[in-house]
Amino acid sequence: MNKLQQFLKFLNEIGFEEIKIEGDLMVKEHHAEEKKDKTTELEILKEKVLKCEKCRLAETRNNVVFGEGNPRTNLMFIGEAPGEQEDLQGRPFVGRAGQLLTRFLNLFGIERERVYITNIVKCRPPGNRNPQPDEIKACYPYLEKQIELIEPRVILCLGAFAARTVLNLPEKTPISKIRGREFKIKNYSVIPTFHPAYLLRNRRGETDFQKDLELALRIAGML
Repeated sequence: MNKLQQFLKFLNEIGFEEIKIEGDLMVKEHHAEEKKDKTTELEILKEKVLKCEKCRLAETRNNVVFGEGNPRTNLMFIGEAPGEQEDLQGRPFVGRAGQLLTRFLNLFGIERERVYITNIVKCRPPGNRNPQPDEIKACYPYLEKQIELIEPRVILCLGAFAARTVLNLPEKTPISKIRGREFKIKNYSVIPTFHPAYLLRNRRGETDFQKDLELALRIAGML
């Protein structure tokens, strides 16, 4: 890496995301304030979600699981709903399925802090049952706002519930029929794949999951 590349990398790390050359002048556009605004808006949204009682799941939850990660990422993961460990810790994908997801990311040299991870439903359904349509409907505006604020280039939907919700597909659409395909919505791509919890039960799906993850990472410009 030459000195100019090192300097440009340093500017990017401190918040200068774009550099324009105009004649002999180097004009630097600083986006730190924009980044701060996005983070602040996410925090405001999170505070609202933490107090939410729009559906019956509020009665049985231990913690609301809002989501976490890099608010400026190009890649966003959306799962189904928090499980037991997520409900206890208030963080997404920290149980066995989440640990498996982290390992797959690490295979490509990606730390989970570089992406953003959330669910369509922010509270754990009792007994890890499937979220009900009215629960998904109540929670979906929060997810829409997260997508709007994060502005990912790619969304990787983990499992059928996430894929059907984000893509507005019929209720019985199987994940096996749509996984690995790129769907364009507005200015981002949506790629459905298996939920990591499925891979814990069926290791045969790991190869396809790895292919789908690689596709998402490449479209997101992270490989």
